[in-house]
Amino acid sequence: MSSTATPEKRRTALDALHRSLGATMTDFAGWDMPLRYGSERDEHLAVRTKAGLFDLSHMGEITVTGPDAARLLNYALVGNIASVGPGRARYTMICRADGGILDDLIVYRLAETEAASSDYMVVANASNAQVVLDALTERSDGFDAVVRDDRDAYALLAVQGPESPGILKSLTDADLDGLKYYAGLPGTVAGVPALIARTGYTGEDGFELFVKPEHAVELWQALTEAGEGVGLVPCGLSCRDTLRLEAGMPLYGHELSTELTPFDAGLGRVVKFEKDGDFVGRSALEAAAERAASQPPRVLVGLVAEGRRVPRAGYSVVADGQVIGEVTSGAPSPTLGKPIAMAYVDAAHSAPGTAGVGVDIRGSHEPYEVVALPFYKREK
Repeated sequence: MSSTATPEKRRTALDALHRSLGATMTDFAGWDMPLRYGSERDEHLAVRTKAGLFDLSHMGEITVTGPDAARLLNYALVGNIASVGPGRARYTMICRADGGILDDLIVYRLAETEAASSDYMVVANASNAQVVLDALTERSDGFDAVVRDDRDAYALLAVQGPESPGILKSLTDADLDGLKYYAGLPGTVAGVPALIARTGYTGEDGFELFVKPEHAVELWQALTEAGEGVGLVPCGLSCRDTLRLEAGMPLYGHELSTELTPFDAGLGRVVKFEKDGDFVGRSALEAAAERAASQPPRVLVGLVAEGRRVPRAGYSVVADGQVIGEVTSGAPSPTLGKPIAMAYVDAAHSAPGTAGVGVDIRGSHEPYEVVALPFYKREK
């Protein structure tokens, strides 16, 4: 009999530190990652009111360099990457020829130096990093550009929450006040060289720090010490999921998949038909845009429970005894104090306040209110 060995889970540079903090670990996209350190509700509320520290080293960094780097990315992705200024970032997607979403991405155009004028860093979801790398490599044929797998070159730490600017300012002389949302600049944080980015996946202000793996532990410890007086806590993937759900942010494999185009997901704005040249999926996406304009498919909406039962991905959304949609993500909301969900529902039932909508939870049709996304928006 032959036996198939289970592939060993990958560990981040902070693995021993997570275990020393008593983290509950979980397998995520082949990585051993911290799910929570204590109470996921407390971690969630810390990010909403103070600050949280995350290890996101499982994300997939891919560097694209060379004279044709911008042209390649314009061809390979649906966004207009050539228009991204140095030091800025853009949310975009990579699609198949049939318009299906392979992944959603953040692309950074790294600040220009004498050595390089057009270097880009593509950050893919952990579960899709290899798929994105393979697609970019394949699509680079004929372009004077190099696609490089840099997943092992970076550890990625994130500080999120209203106290995060103050925490980071105490450790760096980089111009954080001048760092706009969806931008990045090179700097030194606690003596560690870093790319400091201001994006995030929590609905709060915050920063991501791309550093060499050998610097991850010292940076984590410096951030922990700097945040001690203002309530910073280590946070796992569990609260990251409830934070992004409250903020109405899509998660690949839930709200996004190869079965959906960006227009099906309500994110058609990321597709830039006006950019120069052809791009992979253009004709299929033009057809999808026309369909969405004339006869919208199912629409992504928010659902808020009237009761206490929690909906989960895959549960049916119902109205008048008929299935009208499907839950994509659901969880108790620590901020709202009620269960919430995102779901794709038929357009006829998608308006906020639509009456008579429920979720089939193990045979019981639990009442839910249809609301506009996001569930939570921070005050600026």
